[in-house]
Amino acid sequence: MIIGVLALQGDFREHIQVIQACGHEALEVRRVSELDQCQALILPGGESTTIALLARNYGLIEPLRKRIGEGLPTYGSCAGMILLANRIVDGIDMTVRRNAFGRQVDSFESELDFAGHQLRAVFIRAPWVEDLGSEVEVISTVKTPAGEIHPVAVRHKHLLATSFHPELTHDLAVHRYFFDEVCK
Repeated sequence: MIIGVLALQGDFREHIQVIQACGHEALEVRRVSELDQCQALILPGGESTTIALLARNYGLIEPLRKRIGEGLPTYGSCAGMILLANRIVDGIDMTVRRNAFGRQVDSFESELDFAGHQLRAVFIRAPWVEDLGSEVEVISTVKTPAGEIHPVAVRHKHLLATSFHPELTHDLAVHRYFFDEVCK
């Protein structure tokens, strides 16, 4: 399977390494012609405003909306979750709060249950899900220091989003879930 990674800004290189470790072909996506080759897509972490601005400048917003709307399996991590939630690419029916856990110095790691798999999640200026549509499935949650529980991994049909960065760990569970469950 050819998995594209939107390679305009952010940690796209780390996702490419994970894709290859999972046995798939990875493709850096900066042009519509590259997007057209993809059988699935990853929107990486980084600065969501910068990624969206660059996608507009590269003429990718409308093609992204079209492909995602047509059912292209898409996974967004951290900033990618924000892009899917902000309706920039007409994604998941959810509202997220940017930098919900605090500033860069408030970044942390946490043990999570992700679809029955225990993993260590890396949260860097991460969003959390504030509100969900009725058809959105919560895959994983985290408890804040204030005791609130928020979704940090969700799925809706062919779309997957996480607040955290699984590409920064050696655990391939989130990506394998995307390839094996969402992309089928």
